[in-house]
Amino acid sequence: MKKIIIAFFSFAITVIFFDLVANFANLRPLLWKSHNYSYLNVGWYTWHGADHLYKNEVHSEQTNGFLTRGKKPDPKIENNIILLGDSTLETSHILNEMPENFLENYLKDTNVISFGSWGWSTDQQYLHLKENIKKIKPKHVILWFQMPHLIGNKHKHGFLGSKPTFNLKKKQKDNYYLAGPDRFPGKNYFEYSYFYRAFNKFSGMLKLRNSKSYYDYLERCDSGNQSNFVTKKELLINVLNLLNYEVGKKINTHYQKPYKNIKSSDKIKFISYEEWKQNNLDLFLIEDKKRSKLYSEEYLDDSLKYNRIVLSDSEIEKEILTNLLLLKIQELVKENQASFHVMFISLPDIFKPFKSEKIYRYCFNNRQFMYSNEAFDRKLDRIFKNINNILIINKTFNDLEHLDLFDGHFNKKGNKLVMEKLSNYIREFDN
Repeated sequence: MKKIIIAFFSFAITVIFFDLVANFANLRPLLWKSHNYSYLNVGWYTWHGADHLYKNEVHSEQTNGFLTRGKKPDPKIENNIILLGDSTLETSHILNEMPENFLENYLKDTNVISFGSWGWSTDQQYLHLKENIKKIKPKHVILWFQMPHLIGNKHKHGFLGSKPTFNLKKKQKDNYYLAGPDRFPGKNYFEYSYFYRAFNKFSGMLKLRNSKSYYDYLERCDSGNQSNFVTKKELLINVLNLLNYEVGKKINTHYQKPYKNIKSSDKIKFISYEEWKQNNLDLFLIEDKKRSKLYSEEYLDDSLKYNRIVLSDSEIEKEILTNLLLLKIQELVKENQASFHVMFISLPDIFKPFKSEKIYRYCFNNRQFMYSNEAFDRKLDRIFKNINNILIINKTFNDLEHLDLFDGHFNKKGNKLVMEKLSNYIREFDN
């Protein structure tokens, strides 16, 4: 027994020693090369990557009293609205050109308070709202929903490191509930440990290796009518158009890029339209190894992923998880005598790229991939199931007049347009 105790303590001391050495040498292993998984907090507020765009516009110094970026509410005004979201609320614009300001101008005598930071998903939005809603006593809570929240809600590694995540639990068949979160926002001392990070990385690799491929959910091509299949070019013709190329080129060659000391007079080279189109064709449905490592599950390069008819178990879980989180927010808002609304900007050129309403079948690696415009509508129905108030705004994405070339979000003019539509919706709801 004595030998076992000595051996245990010897092992523990050795681990602690090497952990400390690795820590001081800053050898904490990243989840992948160059990823931001080096922040030592669970969750985050504001993003410093846009601070260089303007003088005296440091996001972390522009908080609204609730850790998120925005102006402090006027205590003399009783009518409060919370905008819940992500980078679409924090933006890379100057403080006075955040969406909250435009909505305030349209509504008058109303405090609009932004609860959103770059890379947030529904989980962080819910936890932040829960922490602060009683201090504000809002009349309305409006969540600006984004499709990337689906994958963000399921995975613990986000835009600026690790974050709180909720898990799905099943009472019985098709009867799910939320458990968690696994961790709460704040200092994560485990992240200082080399061995903790190494174990995390190893377990993620193991999970990826054992995850089920999307191909396993699909029928073989030789089991169907071959004449029903379209070619890759026919399938992607509306995605790989010249307008999409021009938008991507303008964003990628814009001189105001994060961490790059590029002058406006400098020219940034970008591939030709034909090269861009061929690259996208070559990568279509090929596994993105880097993202697969991040999410610990297969990630295919699929620009039509929101139009898939056949869903994997993982995709179904993302939808259920997101819906339950939205319902959790709705319940929280109702408990605080306010009304909850989901606002979604539907981009037809992105989410409904097909000219016909038929089902498109494409054969790849002897598997039938099926897509349609309707599949996206059904996806939204599942995500927003039992949500009482939904505002869907149809907006063309590839509209350079409303596009911010720094990050691909809406610019000042685009945000004003969206907030005007939202203000009209709120007035109609109140009446």
